[in-house]
Amino acid sequence: MIHIDNGQCGMCAHFGEHHPEDPRLVQIRVNGEAPEELVDECGHPKHAGLNLKVAPHSSCDGFTPAQAA
Repeated sequence: MIHIDNGQCGMCAHFGEHHPEDPRLVQIRVNGEAPEELVDECGHPKHAGLNLKVAPHSSCDGFTPAQAA
């Protein structure tokens, strides 16, 4: 498991945006930890055409805090 801080993709509303109820996403946001091998889509509108896949510990300037679980 890797630690995820505020500002990183795992804590962003755009990480896994199309399936926000996924138990893995909920656990990342509650516990601040994610499996090292997890990769999911980024739903940020600026990245839509790229079909971008990111790790929970990635980050960008488009961070939007996910709603509290």
